[in-house]
Amino acid sequence: MNMDLSPKFPQTFTETEGGGYYNWAATDSEVLGQAKVVAGKLVLKPRGFALPHYADCSKVGYVLQGNCGVGLTLPGNKKGDTAFIGLKKGDVIPVPATSVSWWYNYGNSDVVIVFLGDATKAYVPGEITYFLLAGSQGHLAALSPEFIARTYHVNGEKAQKLANSQKGVLIIKLDQEQAEGIPKPSELETIWTQNIDGASPDVEVKNGGKCTSLTGTKFPFLEEVGLNVTRLVLESSATRTPSYASDARVFYVAKGGGQVQIVGLQGKLVLNTKVETGQLFVVPKLFMVTISANEEGVELVSIVTSTRPVIGELASKNSVLNTIPSILQVSLNITPELNHHFRRMIETGTTIVPPLNLFQARWG
Repeated sequence: MNMDLSPKFPQTFTETEGGGYYNWAATDSEVLGQAKVVAGKLVLKPRGFALPHYADCSKVGYVLQGNCGVGLTLPGNKKGDTAFIGLKKGDVIPVPATSVSWWYNYGNSDVVIVFLGDATKAYVPGEITYFLLAGSQGHLAALSPEFIARTYHVNGEKAQKLANSQKGVLIIKLDQEQAEGIPKPSELETIWTQNIDGASPDVEVKNGGKCTSLTGTKFPFLEEVGLNVTRLVLESSATRTPSYASDARVFYVAKGGGQVQIVGLQGKLVLNTKVETGQLFVVPKLFMVTISANEEGVELVSIVTSTRPVIGELASKNSVLNTIPSILQVSLNITPELNHHFRRMIETGTTIVPPLNLFQARWG
């Protein structure tokens, strides 16, 4: 099985006065379709408005910068299943497939949100398909005036206006009067969002970095999209030790850069390359990945396509190699002395390693 796992920048899907949408296309990165994952990036300029829509993929949005208001309605529109939510940098918001949402930048600077999701039910493998409810490509514009008139009990003239007044596609820019009519939402955490940047890390190592994960247990609304979200921050020249997962993982480089290695089928090193801000890479299920930061450090946000994934660690006290000493020695065909040292490093190590390593210091 040949997979191109090289990191990619997104392609431009649309750009307007109100902002732009950028996606990672399966035609450019086939592994998205093979791993059944998707990704996109939304940029809204001040007063930029993304028209109401739904999609065929469940996903999470992670706010890279700015402040944004989001209207979210879950299918069925039951009491409590619709909300107007305020987002800020570091917030994570799940967006279930078929839920209707609209997005509005009420701030004075650009809003940037990256979306990572599960493409199991996607029409186009590895890509999100959006269904617009308004605008020149919206459902109302496609229906005949007669059906609109019957559905909403209006006359033909009003039906025409409902269908054809909005000429924009996906993203528009509101004028000042329109903007003043939209209330400013609260940015406090709700059942709909959690700020992963400000959450207590699961792992934190001095001079190494920190790792924070959101699961369905910590954040119940994540169960609606079936995803696990992790933010990894590595300080200068620090390393995230090798690990594998029971499900596919998608990584987005939010800041900085570094080196990534991935080991795949038959123990082959299938990727050994540098990554930089704005790139995305996919790690297929059970493939081993390790990441080292460059001198400026690196920040990544990632998903696993499960709310309760199984993660196998190669280092730390939870290492899958932390087994019966004689078994480890025979398996690696090493001396008792090296085996003793290796096991001690496993048992006392962490999944984030500061710059000091065996290439810079003698073994103790």
